[in-house]
Amino acid sequence: MTPQYRNINDEIVDRLVAIVTKRNVIYRDAEKLEPYSHDEVVEKEYQRLPDVVVKPENAEQIAAILKLANRENIPVTPRGAGSGLSGGAVPIHGGIVLSLEKMNQVLEIDTENMVAVVEPGVVTNDLNEKLKDYQLFFAGYPMSMESCFIGGNVAENAGGGRAVKYGVTGRYILGLELVTPTGEILHLGGKNVKDVVGYDLVQLMVGSEGTLGIFTKIYVKLLPLPPQKVVLLAPFRDVETAIHLVPRIITSGGIIPTAVEFMDREAAQLASNFLNEKLFADETGALLLIEIDGSDAEQLAIDYEIIGELCLENAALEVYVADNFTTQKRVWDLRKNIPESIQAYSPVKSSEDLVVPISKIPELVKAVQQIAAEHEVKIACFGHAGDGNIHTTIIKRPEMEMARWRSTVDAVEAALFTKTIALGGTISGEHGIGHKRKRYMSMALDAAAIDMMKRVKLAFDPKYILNPGKMFDAEPVGE
Repeated sequence: MTPQYRNINDEIVDRLVAIVTKRNVIYRDAEKLEPYSHDEVVEKEYQRLPDVVVKPENAEQIAAILKLANRENIPVTPRGAGSGLSGGAVPIHGGIVLSLEKMNQVLEIDTENMVAVVEPGVVTNDLNEKLKDYQLFFAGYPMSMESCFIGGNVAENAGGGRAVKYGVTGRYILGLELVTPTGEILHLGGKNVKDVVGYDLVQLMVGSEGTLGIFTKIYVKLLPLPPQKVVLLAPFRDVETAIHLVPRIITSGGIIPTAVEFMDREAAQLASNFLNEKLFADETGALLLIEIDGSDAEQLAIDYEIIGELCLENAALEVYVADNFTTQKRVWDLRKNIPESIQAYSPVKSSEDLVVPISKIPELVKAVQQIAAEHEVKIACFGHAGDGNIHTTIIKRPEMEMARWRSTVDAVEAALFTKTIALGGTISGEHGIGHKRKRYMSMALDAAAIDMMKRVKLAFDPKYILNPGKMFDAEPVGE
């Protein structure tokens, strides 16, 4: 059953203007509303124009907006930078998009407790740039750190290339100030490293995809910034050889790499062409990017020698060592630009985010190749192999007609998810569910687990006002 919400009208907009002022409201201007109709999911079926966009500047304004939305039964979709890949920030039921772009202050850097307090609209990279002055960093950042907001990182429990050693966002969130769907301002946690009073509501909110509350302050645990870093780039003749080495890198030698990134030739070649680069030989079928960091330069040299030898012993064609900023940036740019290079090559695509136990990576990648061949599509494989997280981008071949593509991509996604779950994996490691993947939730979770999540949702949000239609559908409770 589709929830029945009230339409936005001039009277509602006047009340929103009274809360946030006219300069912070966009209404009846399709050109200005359009950027808020989508995230980085390119498929048109996942887009929807909001009725109105509001840009609050503090928690009190957000509370007033949500109280108004509850009284009038209007859906509210919170939005960060719009860099997500699940449709999570898209207002699929219309109503209000609540953009957090103006809540963008680093409120405190507490070096004694190694905690930063930030607003949700702070760009992740901007925080880490500020923290460099203190020789500290936020370790849970994702690959899109130059554009994404920290609020979105927390809402998605975002990960990234360095999660092998440091883990994902949730590990570093000590506390939250948030506004509940019914408009109460709630304070959870803070600067304490340990806190077991009651249920762990902080971690419940992490990864809740904007369905349980809107963050207004975030308490981020910081770590000392490692002064030394080395990046290795190892090309291999074929995918199988490269991917079989990944579990051995993680389990052999007693070294925990910061990152182990995988790129098949399809993905790496697209990025090389996009960047006008040449970083690997013609016979290369796949590449591994391996980063290690630490405080001792001599120990780091020993560690990268061990990993380099392990690569060569396992049929690496070569091992390139990047030990300065310029060469490290060049190597990482190859990996980071894969999504953009795929978009430039073919805007008709679908990006998935599979994750399996590390030992199952070789079997997953082999299955992906088989699925691509069976359905006559290209699938570029790349991602965070060190933690079992492989991004698979299904790309339409130029000769395939759109009607066939639409039916094919659904079949490919279902096949990928079925195989991933059979290997003990799940359907998303960091991109989230949103409304792009919600029809597949029952493949990954028991019905009882989904029912429990719906009960939690309705406990926080009895009218189903906040980000409705994400992760699962539910009926609002009437007056």
